[in-house]
Amino acid sequence: MIRHLMHVEFDRQRGLQEQVRESLVRAILSGLFPVDTPLPSCRQLASQLHVSRNTTALVFESLVSEGYLVSRPRSGYYLHPDYHTSPSPAAQELLIHDETAPSWSRRMKMMPSQQESILKPAGWMNYRYPFIYGQPDTRQFPLASWRSTANWLHGGVRDPAWVVDHIDQDVPMLIEQIRTRVLPKRGIAASADEILITLGSQNALYLLTRLLMDRQTRVAVEDPGFREAINTFMLSETGIVPHPVDSEGIMLNEETACDYYYVTPGHQVPTGVTMSPARRQQLLDHAVRHDAVIIEDDYDSESNFTRNPLPALKACDRSGRVIYVSSLSKALSPGLRLGFMVADPDVIDEARALRRLMYRHPPANIQYQMAHFLAQGHYETHLRRYHDDSARRWDRLHEALRTSLPECTLMPGSEHANAFWLSTPEHISTRQLTWRAAHAGVLIEPGARHFLGDAPPDHFFRMGFHAIDPQAIAPGVDVLKGQLMQMG
Repeated sequence: MIRHLMHVEFDRQRGLQEQVRESLVRAILSGLFPVDTPLPSCRQLASQLHVSRNTTALVFESLVSEGYLVSRPRSGYYLHPDYHTSPSPAAQELLIHDETAPSWSRRMKMMPSQQESILKPAGWMNYRYPFIYGQPDTRQFPLASWRSTANWLHGGVRDPAWVVDHIDQDVPMLIEQIRTRVLPKRGIAASADEILITLGSQNALYLLTRLLMDRQTRVAVEDPGFREAINTFMLSETGIVPHPVDSEGIMLNEETACDYYYVTPGHQVPTGVTMSPARRQQLLDHAVRHDAVIIEDDYDSESNFTRNPLPALKACDRSGRVIYVSSLSKALSPGLRLGFMVADPDVIDEARALRRLMYRHPPANIQYQMAHFLAQGHYETHLRRYHDDSARRWDRLHEALRTSLPECTLMPGSEHANAFWLSTPEHISTRQLTWRAAHAGVLIEPGARHFLGDAPPDHFFRMGFHAIDPQAIAPGVDVLKGQLMQMG
């Protein structure tokens, strides 16, 4: 039985029974008590509120007689079935609200909920053809290997080091695995004091925003670009300077120098374009000339199934101007929320101190388990399977688009990205297409929200291929084609 703590500020001018009843009704209507769990007994409630047991017994009996509660012999009092669902608006109106309650909207110094963002339907998995990006096929998760690392972690032969608060430190074993197994694949050499574990790459961007940016800062971003990174930078009222993207990546403007350049060179978000070697060198040289810093978001470093991917920008950095952020969970399970940052030790020290003020450190048990998962070679085995599966899915979707949707053009330079960035004929609104397709069971992502500016183009959309059953890819494209044809 859950022990609920009831608190009543008794008014001596009113009866005790009346006030106890009022508090219980408020708790029932607000959904405080879970279904099929007994409420506190008369004795428990009387003890909590320092009133007589007769008072609470009379209150419970009145609530039973009026249909709020039911009494089960030798078990206790339970919610009546009428109150098993969320409170209705009518019931909410019965709740007592203090007129002196604060106006939270006036107190908010920022309202992130009002920012443009890329949202997925909560029930995306119930759609027949979910061509959405960023959600894996859960059947591919290496459950047996992950379970074996959990058994290792919880084995009784070791001291459970993961139960100890590490204050602000990361698990050395995980840092070493990243340093020796993960980063070399991207051509990066780093020491342990240049690495910080984060709750995903998005968390790394937040830490950098708070450390390095304010309203005088100018940040160059790709346009179209990763909207959540831009939203994060804007938390510090940073000046956002859009830079267009072509088939080679970000197009620099020598006349518009910025303090920071945020780029996704591996596969640009959302177009999937790989930044060319020439454009990479141009960006590095530009940063030196203008005393700028590059924030490289290599979000799909582990899920990149290109046969011979280019090394990271950080691998070519000779002046210490590249801060590298990436993820360990993108290809494994986004829900693990494990990422990392590679930067100068001074930056890492301050990011560690800021992280301590937020959540101290990512959960040590997950860090230990991931470190062992890497050390035992399970991660590499999973990545090989993941890359092979991704390549097959990419080929299948590419062929379906080529044969069934030739009207939609794939962005040049985006081959073998983890999603397709497509353009329709300009008279087709992809926001309207997205709405129509969803009603036919097909989920795609309209592209307008990735663009900055007041009048974003409305003829782009993105299609992922990891969440959908591979056998459903071609039929799903056919359904999408039907919706497109109906729009003329």
